[in-house]
Amino acid sequence: MSFFKSFFACLCAIVVSSVVLTLILLGIGAAMISSTTSTPSVSSNSVLYLSLEGSLEERNQNDIYAKLLSSENLTPSLEDILGSIKAAKTDDRIKGIYIKPGILASGYASLEEIRNALIDFKTSGKFIYSYSGTYTQGAYYVSSVADSVFLNPQGVLDFRGVAASSMFYKHLLDTLGVDMQVIKVGTYKSFTEQYSNDSMSAPNREQTEQMINSLWGSMLNDISQSRHISVDSLNNFADQMMAFQMPRMAVENKMVDALLYADEINSLIKSRLSIAAEESVPFISTTDYYANLEIDKTMASLSSQKVAVLYLVGEIDNGSTDGISSSKAISEINSIREDSTIKAVVLRVNSPGGSAYGAEQIWRAIEILKKDKPVVVSMGDYAASGGYYLSSGADYIYADNKTITGSIGVFSVIPNVSKLMDKVGVKHEVVKTNPYADVLANFTRPLDETEKNILQEHVAEVYDVFLTRCSDGRKMAKEDVEKIAEGRVWCGVDALNLGLVDKLGTLNDAVVYVAQLAHLNDNYSVVSYPEIKSPWEQLGELPHLGYEKMFHSEILTREKQILDQLQSLDIDQAMMPYSIEVR
Repeated sequence: MSFFKSFFACLCAIVVSSVVLTLILLGIGAAMISSTTSTPSVSSNSVLYLSLEGSLEERNQNDIYAKLLSSENLTPSLEDILGSIKAAKTDDRIKGIYIKPGILASGYASLEEIRNALIDFKTSGKFIYSYSGTYTQGAYYVSSVADSVFLNPQGVLDFRGVAASSMFYKHLLDTLGVDMQVIKVGTYKSFTEQYSNDSMSAPNREQTEQMINSLWGSMLNDISQSRHISVDSLNNFADQMMAFQMPRMAVENKMVDALLYADEINSLIKSRLSIAAEESVPFISTTDYYANLEIDKTMASLSSQKVAVLYLVGEIDNGSTDGISSSKAISEINSIREDSTIKAVVLRVNSPGGSAYGAEQIWRAIEILKKDKPVVVSMGDYAASGGYYLSSGADYIYADNKTITGSIGVFSVIPNVSKLMDKVGVKHEVVKTNPYADVLANFTRPLDETEKNILQEHVAEVYDVFLTRCSDGRKMAKEDVEKIAEGRVWCGVDALNLGLVDKLGTLNDAVVYVAQLAHLNDNYSVVSYPEIKSPWEQLGELPHLGYEKMFHSEILTREKQILDQLQSLDIDQAMMPYSIEVR
């Protein structure tokens, strides 16, 4: 009898715990939904608050897991920022923009898009002020367009030039007894050097130096025009490690206009708005302001003539939940093609590449889409390797000056852990019917010469298809594409000169142009895809996505990404050589 009492007591405890957990989850869901639907209104004398802090993403996914795990306000997305600045330009309720930079991680192209949007905003005659205690180089680049740039009297302005670094794991892998067998096509296809080399190859160093010099030169020219400081002077300032100089030096060098405390910048804005000293400045964040435009966006979805913007962001089929799934991308493309209200399409590509097979499948879906509707690509921070592959067939390609693109090449990496197995005392035997029955399924032996030759021929064939796609899409001779391929990366401005893209411009430029191709004039609305999941849909994914979202805090994020890549890499990879972060 005591057994049954204990059993039913445990059963009741489990049921009660499950109910309580469900109620907690429902409460969290309700709280999240409430927080996403209660948006501050825009007053008649508002200032748009542009926070430049954290990691800048293309779109705001309304990620409830990120909100739960973050004690700070999340970084507004590029979509929020650009949409807010554009709308604020003609909104009489918005009197100006207050830029508040912090530690910002973003690609150069995204920063330039924000900067260009601010330059356009200034034509309205409204003010732009920037103030911070810490300006990273990227945040200062954006802020340099402001009417006035202010720094805290004890603040830091980091301005030191651009650097690209690479990590090499060959010695570690040799120590462990792991041999990463590399099969590749492309002299400059340097992604695999981290496994096979102890240092940069000469071709990799060459392309890296050209790329960062192009980025830095473009950045200096932009700042020079905004701040009226010569490029030579800016370079001289960068050589002096500005981050470790006294703040007054930034004023003396005219990089900032004055040193102020936070209360002083608030008083300055109040004076500009004719607000009494005891009143608060009516700031509204770009995220909240953009949310206030939801009615307009809802009306846009009902329009009979639409331009669709499809975001293709992240690595292609390389295991990340936040990357590009080729099957999902194709499904979105097919849905857009079948929607008769959508007359034209912009593909917003921000991808360093990934699976060559996945890129080919997306390319094919775009080819079919082009038969019904004009397709224009807008490149973000990266549209390299597989990202360029899927872009190459578009009717027209826009890139930013600072977009990293090209990297037309293919590789495969097959690990051999036989020495590691010997070190840890593990033996492995295979029984097979044919000589190569275990190839790519058995990493406990090295590839023999025949296998290497077969794989090299296979990779060369995939590369040849890649070249053909680029040749046909860009209407260039195949041999001319090959001269600028070989896995080499290019900045957008160089890609334009080489014929890899058609024009330098923003996402908005791409939207305007594709509407012209579809003969829509100004009679169209813009809708974004894929659709953002509701909080309830995200809660429904908790069992299988909760673990992934726990890494939003960036603890072990990079390590986890590397492990995911190694576990999920397709045999053929069209991946850009490295990533560059702005700090």
